[in-house]
Amino acid sequence: MRTVSLERPRKIVIGPGSVQNCVDDILAFGLHRVFIVTSSPLLGLVDPMASALKAGGAYVEIFARINTEPSIGLFEQALNAARAMQPDAVVGFGGGSPMDVAKVVAALHNGRQTLPEVLGIDLLEGRTTYLACLPTTAGTGSEVTPYAIFHDEAEQLKKGVVSSHIIPNAAYIDPELTRSMPPSVTSATGMDAMTHCIESYVNKYAHPMVDMYAITGIKLIAENLPRAVEDGDDLEARSNMALGSLCGGLCLGPVNTGAVHALAYPLGGEFHVAHGVSNSVLLPHVAEFNLLATPRRFADIAVAIGVEPGANVNETAEKGIRRIMSLSRQVGIPAHMRELGVPEDAIPGMAQSAMKVTRLLRLNPREVTLSDAEAIYRAAY
Repeated sequence: MRTVSLERPRKIVIGPGSVQNCVDDILAFGLHRVFIVTSSPLLGLVDPMASALKAGGAYVEIFARINTEPSIGLFEQALNAARAMQPDAVVGFGGGSPMDVAKVVAALHNGRQTLPEVLGIDLLEGRTTYLACLPTTAGTGSEVTPYAIFHDEAEQLKKGVVSSHIIPNAAYIDPELTRSMPPSVTSATGMDAMTHCIESYVNKYAHPMVDMYAITGIKLIAENLPRAVEDGDDLEARSNMALGSLCGGLCLGPVNTGAVHALAYPLGGEFHVAHGVSNSVLLPHVAEFNLLATPRRFADIAVAIGVEPGANVNETAEKGIRRIMSLSRQVGIPAHMRELGVPEDAIPGMAQSAMKVTRLLRLNPREVTLSDAEAIYRAAY
């Protein structure tokens, strides 16, 4: 058994009303200059928190421009705003994009390093500013991970900051905040969380300590995602999805994902397909590719999502892959890349781009060659 390190926020609060816990903690720590990173559609949710902080004596600035997956240029705007304010607390409030921006803003606003200097693995020297994250989606798990992803417009590829220094001090997971998600966002982020759990469980470096989070997350998401999409006010389903997403996030630090995410990055970087949608479209085809390497684990996944075992491990695993594809269709995600406006002649270039994501491909249970990547894209087309 290999050694793993499960690093996470020092404090995780999950349940309705958790936003107030965040306010109370910031004020109790004597933090008085709070920089909140969010998106403009969420201002109605952010304002009560900001008002409570102000009532407690804090000065609050809100940067509400992270309305898309963040480019490096958009990140620099947020960073400049934070440097002008010099906060003693940074809060990421929103989906993965605002939280990712907040995580790196908290580390870099002191001016000691720049974003290009820290893109990569373990290049960040440290962070002294308090950081809290509050997710408004149940998908990315960014509130508990050592990752932040940005779109490099010049290379049309997503790049990441990977460092334990951007793990928040605290994560506050309030399912009430996810009620505002429209069905399309609920489905995309939910399938993103499902992919996190599946790729962590079917992984070259899978570990028993992480497996329990992955299987729990798979089960919760499979049971509750259709309910959350159908009725956004179903608080039980929203709460279970929030917990499933958290489980997926806790898998990412010690194990991480694999070929699904690597192949999804060019779809998002070049064609601006939502990350969860990209993952969902590619997931069953990468699973079919990986099945040869880990049939027993895919059978475990099948049972977790409610499939009746077949005559043997391979049959059970195949039934599970078909159920995953069915779940994605059930929640309204397109089945093929061509439905997303991706031209077929883009496949060779996307495959070449995907092969650059070596930090994830090396974790895949089966080696992926350039021709394999092209074949997976064509199967998904």
